[in-house]
Amino acid sequence: MGLIKDQLRNFSRLVLPFISFVVLSDSTSAQTTPGNAPPQINLTTQAGTKDEKAEEIVRRAIAAQGGGAFLGVKTIIGRGYYTPFDKGVSTLPQAFIDYLVFPNRERTEFRGARGRNIQTNTGDGGWLFESSTRSLVDMPQAQVEDFRLAMRTSLDNLLRGWWRSEDARLTYLGRREAGLARRNEAVRLTYTNGLVVDFEFGAKDALPAKTFYKRKNGAGEEVTEEDRFASYKTVAGVTVPFIIDHYRAGEQSSRINYDSVEFNSPVPDALFVKPANIKAIK
Repeated sequence: MGLIKDQLRNFSRLVLPFISFVVLSDSTSAQTTPGNAPPQINLTTQAGTKDEKAEEIVRRAIAAQGGGAFLGVKTIIGRGYYTPFDKGVSTLPQAFIDYLVFPNRERTEFRGARGRNIQTNTGDGGWLFESSTRSLVDMPQAQVEDFRLAMRTSLDNLLRGWWRSEDARLTYLGRREAGLARRNEAVRLTYTNGLVVDFEFGAKDALPAKTFYKRKNGAGEEVTEEDRFASYKTVAGVTVPFIIDHYRAGEQSSRINYDSVEFNSPVPDALFVKPANIKAIK
């Protein structure tokens, strides 16, 4: 299951980060407002403190991505290509279709030279299918934890305020250089367990530009993980990136390139139920 494991680690935290799902309660969902007006989302932590400048940056980002339309999304179906990179060089792309349903269900299907692979997360569990080895197994706990980490570091976790249920702290970091005559506004989420995630937004357009955090690799070394967002398009009033590049220790490790995105289309519950056997997979 090596390919599946690598895909889960890289794809889950990248796929549609503007609406990625977390293993948290939906009871703290933010208030929506119509059109592009900045929603009056409450970013106060459980400790009762808040950073007014950081709150402003997040509200501007929500408005830039569609305001009420962005916050009103409940399901997403995305199609496109996922390309792993080896030592900074792109390898063969794999076609994918991804189904997302609030609050915590995701199913991603890959098709490529190695056949068909499916990874499904449902709350605290899930299952994996790999056609090349004809294996159908429950999601290993280590990969469940990878998924949880991916969601805690996602843009949606920040923009929809789910981090508040963990009593994380949101702070403003200031402006950072982002190329010729460009700057980004940076904010930081700090969790009580020490996890730190930085988010950058365009100073002019307020759209998500980058995210950063650190994690330990297989050798126990701490490395920086970074996402970069590009090629924004507006679909049904929601503005989202169609290209997402992931970097590990400064070297590109994958790219997601979307062909299409559907919001609030019906997604059958049956897609997330583990089949009785391989023959039952559809």
